[in-house]
Amino acid sequence: MAEVKILGKKDRHNSIKNMFKVPRHLAHLRHRRSIVAPPISIPENQRTPFPKTVGKVVVSDRIQGSRFHLFGKGVDEDPKGIFRINEYTGEVSVTKALDRELIPSYQLQVETTDESGKTIEGPVELEIVIIDQNDNRPIFKEGPYVGHVLEGSPTGTIVMNMLAFDADDPTTDNAVLRYNILKQTPDKPSPNMFYIDPERGDIVTVVSPALLDRETLIAPQYELLVEAKDMAGLDVGLTGTATATIVIDDKNDHPPEFTKKEFQATVKEGVTGIMVNLTVNDKDDPNTGAWKAVYTIINGNPAQSFEIHTNPNTNEGMLSVVKPLDCEILAFHTLMIKVENEDPLIPDVGYGASSTATVQIIVLDVNEGPVFQPDPMKVSTQENIPIGSMLFTVSATDPDTLQHQTIRFSMLKDDAGWLSINPVNGTVNTTAPLDRESSFVHNSTYTSLILAIDNGTPPATGTGTLQIMLEDVNDNAPYIYPTSAKVCEDSKDVITLGAWDKDLHPNSDPFRFELGRQSMSDKSWKLTQLNSTHAQVSLLQNLKKANYNIPVVVTDSGKPPLSYSTDVTIQVCSCKKGKQDCSSADAPHVSIAVVLMFTLYSLFCKFLV
Repeated sequence: MAEVKILGKKDRHNSIKNMFKVPRHLAHLRHRRSIVAPPISIPENQRTPFPKTVGKVVVSDRIQGSRFHLFGKGVDEDPKGIFRINEYTGEVSVTKALDRELIPSYQLQVETTDESGKTIEGPVELEIVIIDQNDNRPIFKEGPYVGHVLEGSPTGTIVMNMLAFDADDPTTDNAVLRYNILKQTPDKPSPNMFYIDPERGDIVTVVSPALLDRETLIAPQYELLVEAKDMAGLDVGLTGTATATIVIDDKNDHPPEFTKKEFQATVKEGVTGIMVNLTVNDKDDPNTGAWKAVYTIINGNPAQSFEIHTNPNTNEGMLSVVKPLDCEILAFHTLMIKVENEDPLIPDVGYGASSTATVQIIVLDVNEGPVFQPDPMKVSTQENIPIGSMLFTVSATDPDTLQHQTIRFSMLKDDAGWLSINPVNGTVNTTAPLDRESSFVHNSTYTSLILAIDNGTPPATGTGTLQIMLEDVNDNAPYIYPTSAKVCEDSKDVITLGAWDKDLHPNSDPFRFELGRQSMSDKSWKLTQLNSTHAQVSLLQNLKKANYNIPVVVTDSGKPPLSYSTDVTIQVCSCKKGKQDCSSADAPHVSIAVVLMFTLYSLFCKFLV
């Protein structure tokens, strides 16, 4: 809210003048930008003494007693203390040598204050620019420099690019670079195999394609000493050097060639593996696709008995037998092998006659073991046949048809000791009863091994398998399980009995369960058949705590049937609140009939006396 004062006539003029009068300490606001701070340029790398006056700040309408103040990075901020200003004269000075490559310019602030430190005007920006000097050599930063060029490349092919870096001001000649090749090693077949573009740094070939033949060069690579000079290449410019390595890459202009037209190999029949290594020459760069060989069998391998692979270390072709050969079928083999490179040949080069070779293979005869026919040999018979029974007659043939050899037989494996074999005619007889339920029999089959031996030098052997399938007979009575139980005095169903038979059906189940004759006078027990393999023992009346032996008979379904009798022990206990008390049931129970018989016998004895 504004306040308006009404004054008298005499004071009206002065009052209006005083109303718009600006206080003296704000008088500088009438002048805009009275501080003049022109940019200052300072050469880098100045020498002592310091400080040096480098410029001056002036005020066009300076108030008496005002002072200059300078602040910013380089004064009161890091890096501190580089610049300062005379607070009375406005002269700006530098305190040390500067490096343009570290800080190319400084943006400072200057202001004026009164004697009390109160700002009169400012801040105003003061820029200090560092003038570049050519104090940095060109540097090649991206090394090592390695370039590749394919042999036979056209003249002017760009191989690589080399660029150097100069830390000086890029807007001046201090950082304008020119490139030059100082030295080439080796200097054959021409000392000027390559040229570098002085401005771009591109290295190109300058010789004819015929001179870039890798196979005729002294070495497959060249080293160039490259120079970069600033000041646009003037003599006063600073220089830096680096080495460029140029590799002459191989192309597939030489096919592989076998070292001879025919190779020989011998191999024993029946064996596999490498039998011969085929060698080739290739003038191209080793361990490249233009040098690595690929071998192929193109003829003589209808049964695929042979394979050939490249040795990665020697480049040789490793010819192998992968299916055993048989001298009696074919004693000589002739293979045709061709060799190529992994990489295709260049268009004007082809594979010649030297890229194929013949391999003559001789198969050596060895004494081969007799072969059983058939194998395995199978025969079926009942178990428990009489000792000495003839089971089977084995036969074996000798693959060595060119040799007339005899064969003898012997048992190699007969774990149960049940068999014998006639060494001449091969008849197999039993020497003990054959038991289908024996631990040596698996799935009703007894397996033995028979050896056939020829009379070669040295003798050779063959092995045959004889499998005897044993037919079951009813020679095992069934078993009862379990044979004991604990029950409460008031229990009805006492125990469930099961039966098991080593024999197979129909010589096993269904089983028939019966109580033994000794229990017929005791009417406390009942035996109920549940199914073909189980029966239930039940109590017909409550019994006192005691151990009771119940004779039980189980009979299988064989012809003739076999029976098994055993006592099943029932321990009758008193049971209260779900707990069994069997402490007084250890004594065996004596039936009433037995007690009565004992009493009558005693009276009879007294009567005789």
